[in-house]
Amino acid sequence: MTTKEVTKIAKDLNIKLCVLGKEYKKYFHSDNEPRWVFKLRLQRGRKSYTFTFGQSIASGKKAPTLYDVLACVQKYDVGTFDDFCNEYGYEHNKDAEKTYKAVCKEYNAIERLFTSDELQILQEIY
Repeated sequence: MTTKEVTKIAKDLNIKLCVLGKEYKKYFHSDNEPRWVFKLRLQRGRKSYTFTFGQSIASGKKAPTLYDVLACVQKYDVGTFDDFCNEYGYEHNKDAEKTYKAVCKEYNAIERLFTSDELQILQEIY
């Protein structure tokens, strides 16, 4: 999907992205070097979801686009912890459980912002 198509979807669904701040630090557990981490808010009318977004190291301090964010947020229910580990290749350990809980939290937040029909549209963004 192109940036232009994502922009149209965002307009149709009244999605706004706000950058609230940024800092330079290690973000992912496996990071060997720091990256720019942005505090973002996805907003639809009165509903919003505030979260952090670890920008790719190659993108430097450039703020993520709406396309970047909508391509990355969790738009599918991952099921149980066992399902998650099997689907994404994680071993059953505390680090995987922490990741699983974060993914579920993100999905629940996205699910509150969008109807099931709207989620199906967003699932086409990758």
